[in-house]
Amino acid sequence: MPFSVYFSFPVSYYICMNRNELHESIVSHTVMTFSRSGGAGGQNVNKVNTKVHACINIEEIDGLNDTEKALVKQRLANSINNDGQLCVDVQDERFQGRNRETALIRLEAKIAGAARTAKKRRATKPSKASRERRLKIKKLRSDIKKGRGSISY
Repeated sequence: MPFSVYFSFPVSYYICMNRNELHESIVSHTVMTFSRSGGAGGQNVNKVNTKVHACINIEEIDGLNDTEKALVKQRLANSINNDGQLCVDVQDERFQGRNRETALIRLEAKIAGAARTAKKRRATKPSKASRERRLKIKKLRSDIKKGRGSISY
């Protein structure tokens, strides 16, 4: 399944990164190590290395321009170690292959999310028809409330 299926960014964000190049770069530059996973799973947990520890050096990533790389470094500063690597641990599944795919998806999601820049808001004003509609509704509501007043005999 292509990785682009997992991402649906809000329309209000502008992404100038090359997603395909970013994905290929993450797949090729990510260094993965495997270890025994904790938690439930019976004997499988004790003898199979299913936990994935995936790291990628931020400088090696292609598909991002210099501004986006700076944004990624700034926004993910707490997740980046002293060597400039972004690391992710995954032990969700019982199978190493699925954990490996999940690790790549999470790395790509983190990097793409951090590299996004918000679109500048364009000032707009209500149309003439919408203003008139609003004032008409206000007048109707006002008439209803006036009719609630005390009755004079």
